[in-house]
Amino acid sequence: MPSDHQPRFAVVVLTMGQRPEDLRRGLDSVLAQQGVQVDVVVVGNGWVPVDLPPGVRGLALPENVGIPAGRNAGVPVVEGELLFFLDDDAALAAPDTLRRFAAIFAARPEVGLIQPRVVDPAGRPAPGRWVPRLRTGDPGEPSPATSLWEGAVAIRRSVFAATGGWPGPFWYAHEGIELCWRVWDAGFVPWYAGDIVVHHPVIDPRRHAEFWHMNARNRVLLARRNLPPALRPAYTGTWALITAARVREPEARRAWWEGFREGWRMDPGDVRPMRWSTVRAMTRAGRPPVV
Repeated sequence: MPSDHQPRFAVVVLTMGQRPEDLRRGLDSVLAQQGVQVDVVVVGNGWVPVDLPPGVRGLALPENVGIPAGRNAGVPVVEGELLFFLDDDAALAAPDTLRRFAAIFAARPEVGLIQPRVVDPAGRPAPGRWVPRLRTGDPGEPSPATSLWEGAVAIRRSVFAATGGWPGPFWYAHEGIELCWRVWDAGFVPWYAGDIVVHHPVIDPRRHAEFWHMNARNRVLLARRNLPPALRPAYTGTWALITAARVREPEARRAWWEGFREGWRMDPGDVRPMRWSTVRAMTRAGRPPVV
């Protein structure tokens, strides 16, 4: 019997309805959680959710509004002092995952957000970008997070509200980095729980030109929306140099530079330059916000 004293998670699962088996696997893993209460909504991004398990509600968005805005749309629909966002191709690896998140939040009031360790269920090697720190090291080692993998994220609802939520204009790519930075700027620590596992298949998005375009555009938006003016050239310039050194395919390079220019032309939206104390805190955590 659930207790009123159990932590309550408001769970938002985003999907376009294209992976029904994966979606069901993820939902089953949430509903199997022990020691917590869950209020779950499936947000259909341009899709009407159907065939949902009992107790799971659907929220149909008339059109695809992008990943960040789609996640944001689900937040007012579910109740709970803790939010948990899950992509439709991810699943919790154990029935005590959310309880362990709640225990971290309860024991450490400075922690505002938690990203678990991501493991491919088929055993494929995990890419370094799944470990949200500059020096990857042992993926099982917990630490403060200075970036973010967005597919399974727990965050205090109050902190989420203070950050302004996921950045809608990004559509997709790097929205997790902005959320991470804004958690730091709200006075909290984003935490990488390397000892808590979620499952997600390894997928390489770099085969698509759109990936490179959005990657570059949103790097610029990150800088314009979140960095003090003095740091914006350093951040965007560093990534321009990194891309020039790493990316050799002409089509990918062309898409990247087109996105880079678009990022400077478009309206960035919610501009909140972080405090210099935040820059210092992130630098002490191992990653100054210039790379």
